[in-house]
Order: sequence, then C-alpha cells, then structure tokens
Amino acid sequence: MSDTAVLRRSVRGGLLSMSHRLRMMLSSPERRVRWYYSLYEPEHFPTERSMYVNLGFWEPGCDNLDDACEALADRLADAAGMTEGDRVLDAGFGYADQDMHWAETRNVRQIVGLNITPKQVEAARARVRERGLADRIDLRVASATDMPFDDGVFDRVVALESAFHFDTRRAFFREAFRVLRPGGVLATADVVPLRVSGAKTKQEKLEERGRRFVVPADNWHTREKYEERLVKTGFTDVTMRTITDQVYKPLLAYMNRHFEELNSRGPVDPARHNVLWRHIKAIEGYIRDTDYVLVSARKP
Repeated sequence: MSDTAVLRRSVRGGLLSMSHRLRMMLSSPERRVRWYYSLYEPEHFPTERSMYVNLGFWEPGCDNLDDACEALADRLADAAGMTEGDRVLDAGFGYADQDMHWAETRNVRQIVGLNITPKQVEAARARVRERGLADRIDLRVASATDMPFDDGVFDRVVALESAFHFDTRRAFFREAFRVLRPGGVLATADVVPLRVSGAKTKQEKLEERGRRFVVPADNWHTREKYEERLVKTGFTDVTMRTITDQVYKPLLAYMNRHFEELNSRGPVDPARHNVLWRHIKAIEGYIRDTDYVLVSARKP
C-alpha cells in the first residue's frame, strides 16, 4: 500500500533507526505485516463504534465507516453462501468484528479465525468474550498459508481484505482448498492492480516501494491471473465481481469530511491525525491504480 511514511515511525511516533528500517525491509513478509499492523492503535481508527479494519461497502444508508464495513462483511458472507450451521474459517480476521456479526446474524455453527498479529488476537479474544460468543468463535495466532487443520473440515473459507498480504495468495488458495469440504466455498474481498507493467511516475514508484513492504510481489497481478490461479488450484464456479465504485470514492469523500471535522475541533492527537492522513493518501492511490473485487470459488 502507499504507506512508506509508516516506515519512519515507531509505535510511539519516534524515528526508527536506519538499522531497524533495514532489518524490517530484509525480514520476512509475514513479520513485516505483523509489525505494520502493530503500529495502529484502535483509538486512532476512523471508525466510531467498532474496530473494523476494512474500506467498507458504501451502499445507500451507509453514513459512516462502521455501517459501510459491516455492509462489506455482509457482502462477503453472501458471496461465500454463509448460512446457519456452517463451520467457517476467517483468514486474517483483524479485531473479529465481522466474526461477531456473522455469529449473531448468520447463526453459523462455529467460526475459527487465523491472524498472525498477536496484539490483534489478544484484543479480539477479549471482545468476543465480552459479547458472550467465545463458545462459537475460536481465534488463533496462525498463518493462512500453513493452516493447523485437517483436510475437509470447513464449509466456508473467507478472507476480508487480507489475502493480498498472505505470503503468498497462491499458498492460501492451496490451503483453503485443502481444508474445505467438497462443495465448500472460498470467498475473498480483495484488491488487484488495474495494470502491472508500463511506465511509472516518480510518485507511483514511491507507492510501489511502500506497497511491497506489506504485499508480496507474487500477489500483485491482474484479475485474470487471480481467476487462473484459483482454477489451477482446483476450484470451479469462479466468480469475480468489481465493487470499486461502492468502495473507494465514497470512502474518500467520507474520510475527507472526517479529517476536516477532526481538525475543526481544535488540537488533534498527532498519531490520529497521521493515521487519517495516511488513509486518505492511500485511498487516492487505490482509486488510480487498483480494482476492488468480491471473489467466490467452489471446491468440487
């Protein structure tokens, strides 16, 4: 993502040493993603009543990011065919808002979540316990590309705006196929580039450097390649729906309003100001360079 500035700041907002920056650049993609998400404090999120970490689906009636994020979770559940009695694997669950929402609205039998960021897992487990859902939601520190499960034990595997981080998305497809039962469905809300080659401006090159910090190069490919890799894994009935118009531009409009309102109230927490500003710059890059898609595929 276009977030190069985050490399210059530690959790406390101080400058990272050059040696630390170099170590992070040379570390594994999984470690970089874990570190990246550990920087974000929940109180700095642009949501108001939830801890969703996604861009949202801005359907009519969505006046804030919380509603839009919940609407995106619903769209992903629809794409997966999530229904009562299902056993669901959520790969990259953030703070588990969508899992609690699905447990309460879809009446699924069980949701198992995987996340490589211990800080998020710890916070999400506490939230699940507070909602009285610990008997139905099982959250674990584990990788989506090396799942600690037997073959064929899930009805649905979902990834809500997380699969582009996995090292690699192809490995995730293979693991999802393995743990799904025959007839089970994989569904993702994901980001793909509009183009992967051609001349780049200086700004685009800077954004590419920032993106590669948290998105493995093997994952940055066209939607055609995305479908091809699903089919090669063994999936059938692959569908890919573009929802870009319901994601980026309405989110950017909301974020700009939110940013202006925050600044109009007087002194602003610098960390919160920084997070919002980076979100806005990133969204501007998404609009120019990427397509947001809802994908589903079935295991025969």
